[in-house]
Amino acid sequence: MPSELRPSELRPPTGRRGFLKGAATALTVPAAAALVGVPAGPALADDTGLPDFAPIPAASVGPRPNADGYYVGRIAGDLYWVTDSYYQAMFLTTPRGVVLVDAPPTIGHNLLRAIDDVTRANGRPGKVTHLVYSHSHADHIGAAGLFGSDVVRISHAATAGLLARAADPNRPLPTVTFHDKYQLKVGGETLRLAYHGPNHSPDNIFVYAPEYATLMLVDVLYPGWVPFKNLAVSQDIPDWIKAQSIAMDYPWQTFVGGHLGRLGVRADGALQIQYMDDLDASTRSAIASVDPTPFFDKYGAQGNSWAIFKTFLDAVADTAAAPVAAKYTGVLAAADVFTRDNAWTLLESLRIDAGVLGPFGVHP
Repeated sequence: MPSELRPSELRPPTGRRGFLKGAATALTVPAAAALVGVPAGPALADDTGLPDFAPIPAASVGPRPNADGYYVGRIAGDLYWVTDSYYQAMFLTTPRGVVLVDAPPTIGHNLLRAIDDVTRANGRPGKVTHLVYSHSHADHIGAAGLFGSDVVRISHAATAGLLARAADPNRPLPTVTFHDKYQLKVGGETLRLAYHGPNHSPDNIFVYAPEYATLMLVDVLYPGWVPFKNLAVSQDIPDWIKAQSIAMDYPWQTFVGGHLGRLGVRADGALQIQYMDDLDASTRSAIASVDPTPFFDKYGAQGNSWAIFKTFLDAVADTAAAPVAAKYTGVLAAADVFTRDNAWTLLESLRIDAGVLGPFGVHP
């Protein structure tokens, strides 16, 4: 396997690159331990004053990064993935060069090392000739400038406008854009790019490798984990939720989500949809059950309208999150970390998008 081309022992971390290596290691367990299901141990006591969280389920953890702080592995055939346990990229090796999807800055120059590992082993050219942007966000394509000016950069048309506004030299403008669908063929390999409307961002696309039954969709599904804070800081919550079902309509067997340290399988998608269904039901119930009277009585008398909104909405989010976090702790990693934030964001979406207004509805 390409992941075995470099030793796995970790050197003492020094500097920024060393810090990232060491931090990535802290998020992983040895691949063998993950395979046999060895549970994560209890958190060690410390004197930092930082909060403690539930241990990460062993099934949520991916393979250990190598000494340089990355893991590269084969998905199938000529399709590979790279992770530093925080972010992920995907690439195809072809007789004409490499097709890379995303360039996360936390992986950075390790993308070049990973590609070199693989192409030296399989005898294919290691130059990146095509770079696909999943969307415009800097945390996923902020290392795009590493690949030079002669790379064919492909994105949704909206990405071009967002990047033009950003004027970030680390995110060069795309050279090819599309609106609905685009089929990229390079050296006998195929990626099907599709836009199904806004979700996490206005421009986020689906990248499907049909020959390898692999879908890459960033910041929508989080295999083994709850979604990132505030439902992945998504800009269109109803369509972000819808995108999860659209993803499941693809006939994929392997999923690349752009984050964290392992690939996904179909059961991961079904589990996140179940988590979101439970969070939706719990949030709707909390909107109906939390009594707004104390908040209006106290802060209304002070004329502090924002305090009414804050304290009531916070109470609803707390009430909604509690049973969901309890149900999924030990099942999805970080259920106790982000479920409350996710409930708060879903609550706001239910209010302003779905019209579930609670005490802020039509005055009698």
